[in-house]
Amino acid sequence: MTSKPLSDLLDLSGQVAIVTGASRGIGRSIAEVFHQAGARLTLVARNAGPLKEVADALSVREDVLAAPADVADEAQVNAFVQRTVDEFGRVDILVNNAGVSSPGPYTGVDHAEWQRVMGANLTGAYLCCLAAAPYMEKQKSGRIINISSISGQTGGVAGGVHYGSSKAGMIGMTKTLSRDLAASNVTVNAITPGVIETSMQIPPETRSRINELIPLGYVGQPEEIAYAVLFLASRMGAYITGATIDVNGGILKR
Repeated sequence: MTSKPLSDLLDLSGQVAIVTGASRGIGRSIAEVFHQAGARLTLVARNAGPLKEVADALSVREDVLAAPADVADEAQVNAFVQRTVDEFGRVDILVNNAGVSSPGPYTGVDHAEWQRVMGANLTGAYLCCLAAAPYMEKQKSGRIINISSISGQTGGVAGGVHYGSSKAGMIGMTKTLSRDLAASNVTVNAITPGVIETSMQIPPETRSRINELIPLGYVGQPEEIAYAVLFLASRMGAYITGATIDVNGGILKR
């Protein structure tokens, strides 16, 4: 058993993390928690204005980069990963949080809408892994954490077929990449949030149905996801890979 204080095991000092979808909600909370733990950060989101606000609020040691980008665009992904390496010298942690939600019946999901959601939620996450993992393999260390959703396990109650499919795909990608990267001491895990208070609003009639399914009796906060991400990114999560961790208040998987 380690003799290190428990607080040291959660310390990310010297670590470099890329967090996508970092301008709001869960992604912003992950960035804030990582920064408190000592990590240097590259924050990614499509909207440059809110992203800069987050970076400016955090960066007191010139240790936060704001990288406006669309994760579904391979050239843009390669550019911000390379910029991270040029600025900080390494990539230790990748959090694939960027995504879009799109509720509604399957009849409203045409090919273009399917591609839009898959691009943001699943293809984008894979492109980020494809760009960052080689640096981790070279270092013989790294953490990849994919933010999926309970909708990828159950179909959800509000998300459309394309959203649920993209989030289920993230879980499958997590399991396969964990096997591919294990020999290089790179862990790959997924977190499946339940209902979380974010800017992705849920219709009131749907919210009342969801509240009845949450045994803990309340909708989760973004920081509750961020704490689970910190655990997986830290030394405490070193022996966990290929796992899917539910952070959902005990909501029933129906």
